Amino acid sequence: MNKSELISKIAEDASLTKAQATDALESFFDAVTTTLNKDEKLSLIGFGTFSRTHRKAREAKNPRNPSETIQIPAKKVAKFKAGKKLTESIA
Repeated sequence: MNKSELISKIAEDASLTKAQATDALESFFDAVTTTLNKDEKLSLIGFGTFSRTHRKAREAKNPRNPSETIQIPAKKVAKFKAGKKLTESIA
């Protein structure tokens, strides 16, 4: 499922127009982004938790030339941990 298919599904299930569903989804994306930029967690009980973590700098093999090593810089990454209800519903 891609973004436009998700918008159509939200619009259908919630009896919204596609424009309203798009606004709702964009608002959700903004809320997640804003929360993670504040270095806070966003928890949706039963669904999961979005958080931000720091990935350390490391060395890795160069994919173009496996005999060389390259430096991968440290960075902040988004993390999602599925909740119990979501995990159980995927069978």
